[in-house]
Amino acid sequence: MMWTIVAGFILLMLSGMPVGVMLLVVTTTALALHTSTPLHVVSEQLFNALDNFVLLAIPFFILAGAIMTKGAIARRLIAFVQSLVGWFPGGLAVAGVLACIFFAAISGSGPATVVAIGSIMYPALVEAGYEKRFSVGLLTTAGSLGIIIPPSIPMILYCLVMNTSVAEMFMAGIAPGLLIGLALVVYTLAQARRRGWRMGERPTLARVATTAREGFWAILLPVIVLGGIYTGAFTPTEAAAVSVAYSLFVEMFIHRELTLGDLPAACKQAAILSSCLLFLLAAAMTFNWLLTAEQVPSRIAAFIMANIDSSWAFLLMVNVLLLVLGCFMDTVSAVLVLAPLFAETLGGYNIDPVHFGVVMVLNMEFGMLTPPFGLNLFVAMGMTGEDMGTVSRGVLPFLAILLVCLVLVTYIPEISLFLPQLFLR
Repeated sequence: MMWTIVAGFILLMLSGMPVGVMLLVVTTTALALHTSTPLHVVSEQLFNALDNFVLLAIPFFILAGAIMTKGAIARRLIAFVQSLVGWFPGGLAVAGVLACIFFAAISGSGPATVVAIGSIMYPALVEAGYEKRFSVGLLTTAGSLGIIIPPSIPMILYCLVMNTSVAEMFMAGIAPGLLIGLALVVYTLAQARRRGWRMGERPTLARVATTAREGFWAILLPVIVLGGIYTGAFTPTEAAAVSVAYSLFVEMFIHRELTLGDLPAACKQAAILSSCLLFLLAAAMTFNWLLTAEQVPSRIAAFIMANIDSSWAFLLMVNVLLLVLGCFMDTVSAVLVLAPLFAETLGGYNIDPVHFGVVMVLNMEFGMLTPPFGLNLFVAMGMTGEDMGTVSRGVLPFLAILLVCLVLVTYIPEISLFLPQLFLR
């Protein structure tokens, strides 16, 4: 069976078939050729994979991000952080990073963060004299924090296939996300000093107070959503529904910059993305059911532990494998397929599943920033009008920063586990 699965993956991947369809074709073919299991089991497993209350969080968070992208929340966040840090050398670029961090904490989506913040900040940076390549690279990279800083949609997917606490995963992503944000800020300040980027006007206290008042409702959203999850006021799924209701109320009745006519487009965008993710998840869960039934994870765990004698080497292998796969396939698909295969191996190396999940999500971020399938690269191309080469070269220096952060988070588990151990365990 393994040879059928491997050969099927290689042939179908080279043919360009969508990963979700590829997983179903490989699963069905393996069942038909190597087992006596009736094929209607595949449809039953697809239904079982989606019969999970936690899954409702995905379309809700996506819809909330779509509503906020079309509304005024992103612009008000940018105005607030710019009034705080935009007046010193490199401050406008730092404001872009901070705005991405804030928006990531209320959208849970990397592409949505790139669009919402980048579409406003990129023209402002270029007009202020920042290099186009630096500007697009910074905003594309900072926008990818949307999948690390909670609420993160990829983290929810990981928790579903690994049966891990969503609340713990969310809390574990805070410190790594802030670490990457801090690294981007330090690099930006260093570049500003070296290149002599000019300062903006120092804002008055009245200006800071005004932008804080205008951005108050946007800043309050992550406090409500994440605070509600961590205090037990509501579940992650309920928090996602709260984020939709809150963002809709704020944009329509407080900011009054979202109309009923804007809702169909936001709902359509959210429905398309949610359908793609949920179909992919159902296909991956069905494929994982087949592998588990055939005891493939157990055999892989035994093989790995017989040939790799330390957790350090195992984590290095996983990182290299995901970084390579990220250049050839959608990294969300790679994580959904590979994570369950390594599940039984983690116990043998005494690796916390939550820490392992953060490492895998950081690798997802790399995959979103590397050609030819980096989703954030395509989003940035559409946002700026630049070609793939320009955007990729702009992102390249920031990939080195992310690599350093990945190594730190991989081999210092306390970076990701400190907060969950302090508050949730």
